[in-house]
Amino acid sequence: MPELPEVETIVRGLRPHVEGHLLQTVEVHDPKLRGLEGALPLPSRVEALFRRGKYVLFRFRDRTLVLHLRMSGQLLWAERKPAGRVRLVLRFPDGGVYFVDPRRLGTAEVVKEFRADLGPEPLGNLAWLPGELQKSRTPVKLWLLDQRKIAGIGNIYAAEILFRSGIAPDRRASSLTRSEVRRLKRAIPEVLEEAILCAGTTLSDGGYRGPRGELGAFACELFVYGREGEPCRRCGTSIERTVLGGRGTFFCPRCQG
Repeated sequence: MPELPEVETIVRGLRPHVEGHLLQTVEVHDPKLRGLEGALPLPSRVEALFRRGKYVLFRFRDRTLVLHLRMSGQLLWAERKPAGRVRLVLRFPDGGVYFVDPRRLGTAEVVKEFRADLGPEPLGNLAWLPGELQKSRTPVKLWLLDQRKIAGIGNIYAAEILFRSGIAPDRRASSLTRSEVRRLKRAIPEVLEEAILCAGTTLSDGGYRGPRGELGAFACELFVYGREGEPCRRCGTSIERTVLGGRGTFFCPRCQG
């Protein structure tokens, strides 16, 4: 699933093409998205394009188009139809935004006001983090994945953040020491911002693409995610995998012991 760095990369790449430009037509190619037909008065100018958590939001004068890419969705800018299952096309004077989604899990809706049960953004001021961690007995890995606690972090970056912090993923959030919380507070924005600079993470399945079809390069920087049985790049110990909350969880038993 595209996480914060991937969605941020997509928004930054699309913004010059759509922000301030007129959306001319909306073409719906998937019956699941028929509710979008006629939901926007056309043509309509995009006043802002931005990200909230893992959501992409096209803001118009009095309503917002909200997209969530889920497991396999892509938003591509192109002059003609790209390869893959196109579910939705947003046409502008110089090209179109194509919602490509082979598994048809992504969502799109038009709302008067965007409302979602999302926690704070992890790239902002994290002064609130220590107090919130102290309230929770949840394993810290699952706490990071809970979009109601902190918005935008998914499985890949939670694993990398905890590795960089030297924290075992199954530790209760409330059990972290002050030193560990400081390391976590520092690692969260560091990992995410580095991933944004790399345009996100494209794994071996090639599922994620940037808005021009480009690959995310942060896969080369991963220390633990997807590396079960491989030596830790820091200490040489074999990376292990366990399951927490139904999610595969990768960690170094020595560096995060």
